[in-house]
Amino acid sequence: MSVIPESHRNLFDLPAVWHVATIGPDGEPHSSPVWADFDGTHVRFPHAEGRQKWHNLCADDRVALSATDPATDTRYLEVRGRVVAWESDVDLGFLDAQSLKYDGVEEFPREHIPPGQVRLIAVVEPLHCTTMG
Repeated sequence: MSVIPESHRNLFDLPAVWHVATIGPDGEPHSSPVWADFDGTHVRFPHAEGRQKWHNLCADDRVALSATDPATDTRYLEVRGRVVAWESDVDLGFLDAQSLKYDGVEEFPREHIPPGQVRLIAVVEPLHCTTMG
């Protein structure tokens, strides 16, 4: 049984921007917006190897994500958990699916991906949730 309540799972179906909080190398918080999805068990978000969030999560797998309903700013979901895997997105299939959901564009613009960049999917095991609305 998922810790993510059924009442708020639809936030993953909406183009809600998720803010991911990680712990930096000196213990400082680091937060940045991402696209995210929920597969019924894990929260997943696209990322690139070598970025600060990736370094932070490789050193300390604890993570928090939160999003506000785009239609109702008093409704939100916070998910706290751990990154349990990094999956390859070499074919950019996950990134393309998120691009369609968020921007209505079937293919993420390839020119936004630097040559040689390794695209990954962070797989998060939800351990605790907080909701409102």
